[in-house]
Amino acid sequence: MQTLLFGSKGQLGADLIDVWNDDIQGFAHDELDISDRDAVHGVISRERPGLVINAAAFTRVDECETNSATAFEVNAEGAKNVADAAEAVGAAVMFISTDYVFDGEKGSPYAEDDVPAPLNVYGVSKLAGEHFVRQSNPRHYVVRTSSLFGVNARSNFVEAVIRKAQAGEPLRVVDDQISSPTFTHDLAMKLQELAATNAFGLYHITNSGSTSWYGLAAKVFELMGLEPSLTSITSEELALPSRRPAFSVLENRALAEAGLAELRPWEEAIAAYLQAKGQTPA
Repeated sequence: MQTLLFGSKGQLGADLIDVWNDDIQGFAHDELDISDRDAVHGVISRERPGLVINAAAFTRVDECETNSATAFEVNAEGAKNVADAAEAVGAAVMFISTDYVFDGEKGSPYAEDDVPAPLNVYGVSKLAGEHFVRQSNPRHYVVRTSSLFGVNARSNFVEAVIRKAQAGEPLRVVDDQISSPTFTHDLAMKLQELAATNAFGLYHITNSGSTSWYGLAAKVFELMGLEPSLTSITSEELALPSRRPAFSVLENRALAEAGLAELRPWEEAIAAYLQAKGQTPA
C-alpha cells in the first residue's frame, strides 16, 4: 500500500520515513503546506495512496498563543484538507494529535473516551483538527501522543538540557507537569503496526510510565553520567505564556483492545535514544 506523509522533516516524520522505508513518500512543509487546500488535493488525487499520514503541525505551544490564526490554519484547517482529500480517493488518513487536548485535572491517565478540555490555543487547534478528521473521513486513525523526542530533531527538550549541562549552565526545570515521554522511533514502529490492522478510530500511543520534565532531565543526566546543577521549579515560576496541563498521562486502552502491545517504558526509550545519538549511557 502506498503511503503519503505530510511533515516528513519533523522528528516523528523522519522516523516514519525510516520505518516505512520504500513504501512511503514524504512531503516537508517547504514542499507542501497543508493549509493550501488545492495543493493538498492535487498531490493526493495524483498519487492516489492507500494511506495518508498527517504529521505536519504548528507545535510551538507558546507561539500558538500569539499566532492563533496560523495554529488553526495548520492544525485544524490543514487537517481537514488532508482528511477530505484522502476520502476523495478512498484513502485512509492518520492524524497525529496531542495530550494537550486535556486540562490535566483528572489526576489519573486519560482514556480515549475522556472528554477533552484544552487549556491553550495549541490544544484547541489540535482538538479542532481531530473533529475535522473524524467527520471528514470514516477511515481514520486519530493518534494522541505526548512529549516527543527523536534522533532527527533539530531541537527537543532532551537535546536542550544536554547542551546546557555540557556547557556548565545551571538548569531550572518544571517538576509539576507529568506526562509520558515518547520516543518517535517507537511511535513510528507502532503506527506502522496500527496501519496494518484497519482498526480505525481514536488511539492514545505513548511510551509506558510517566514523569515530569524535571524527572526526564534527571534520568538523562543519570544515564550520561553528568552532574549538572539541576533545580526543580513550578510552572508558575517558569511563567510561560501558555498554560500546560499538570497531568496529561495517556492510557493506551484502545491500543490494547486492538491487540497491539504497549510501548516500552520511557526510561528504556531514553537509553535507546542516547545510544542512537552517540551519547552512550554510563
